[in-house]
Parts: sequence; structure tokens; C-alpha cells
Amino acid sequence: GHPPTPKRGFSRPFNPTLSRHGLGALPLKTPFFATTNVISILMFIIVIVFGSIFKYTVSMQRILFVCHGNICRSAMAEFIMKNLVREAGVEKDFLIESAATSTEEIGNDMYPPAKAKLRQEGIPFERRAARQIRASDYDRYDLMIGMDRANISNMSRCWSGDPLGKVHKLLEYTGSAQDVSDPWYSGDFDTAYNDISRGCSALMAFLLKDRA
Repeated sequence: GHPPTPKRGFSRPFNPTLSRHGLGALPLKTPFFATTNVISILMFIIVIVFGSIFKYTVSMQRILFVCHGNICRSAMAEFIMKNLVREAGVEKDFLIESAATSTEEIGNDMYPPAKAKLRQEGIPFERRAARQIRASDYDRYDLMIGMDRANISNMSRCWSGDPLGKVHKLLEYTGSAQDVSDPWYSGDFDTAYNDISRGCSALMAFLLKDRA
């Protein structure tokens, strides 16, 4: 007689490696399981490492000091504040930089009399280049500290106001509405240093109290 007609549809010989649900069961000797374990361990390490970096980055306080030219007052404030956090043992918790509202001194190092005053007071400093504030600075920094009312006005103009309350005048932290006078015009670097130092010390106390 004729051979039996094959049944329609998919059919194949019984395979003992197939599960009862029709899915292929991998032999226990395959290296798949070992590879999966290694990948899982590596992923765990990556999550821990990047999680720590993210936590550290988020907790870091970012401060930008601002004045007109970024070669006298804001530059001095940058190094005075860096010295304060270093002495307090919290240097790694802060990012401290400075910038100008104008383009007049872009690329120039700190003004020599400002360097001389820092040197006289035992404040370490290094060569730097003045730069102008940018719109992106508002998101980058937690606090933007101006030296006088004109600075604050120009900063607010650059950042279309201050919606998050990040912009302050340095001597606000001492309870004063006073400006830090510009020694570029007055030539009085002693008074400028004293005001900046007093303001930075008050700012430091405020930040440490806030972090406690």
C-alpha cells in the first residue's frame, strides 16, 4: 500500500534536551552559566563604582566667585576660599573657581598686587587665566558669589535672573549689604583682602553648618 501521508505542521524527532515546554534546555556542561555569573559580578562592580562617583559628585559644593575682570577680587576670593577648605580638611568636597562679568581681562593672570597681597598673607595661589561667565555656569555651580551690586546685576542679566536663588553678594554672609570695593581703582588691596577674607570665612561657616 501507500506510505502514510505526513501530518501537516511542524514535526521533528524527540530531543531529550528539550524541556516539557518545548524550550531547549542547555546542557549543564555549557560555559553559559559561568559567563553569566562573571557578567553579573562585573555589572555589580560597575554599579557600585559609578554609584559612589555619582554620590560624591552630587554632594560636592560648587562655588563660582565673580567680579568685573577676574584678576583681582574674584581671583583672590578663589584662592582664599580654597585655602579655607584645605585647612578644614574638606578640600575634596568643594569645587571653587572664579570668573568675570566683562571681557576686558580674558586670558590674563591675576593682577600682580593681588598676588603680592596673597603672598604676604601666606595664601597659596597658582597661575590662572581670567574667563567670562557663561550661561551654562548657572547649572554648573551651586553658588555664584559677586563682589558688588554691579556684578550681581550683570550676573543676573547673563543668567536671565536667578530662579533658584544661587546668586549672592559675598558680604551678605557677614550680615552686611556692603560691596567689596575694587582695588583696581582704589589701589587698596589691604582693605579688599580683609573684606574678601571676612566674607569667605562667613561663607565657609555657613556652608559647614548647612552640611552638618
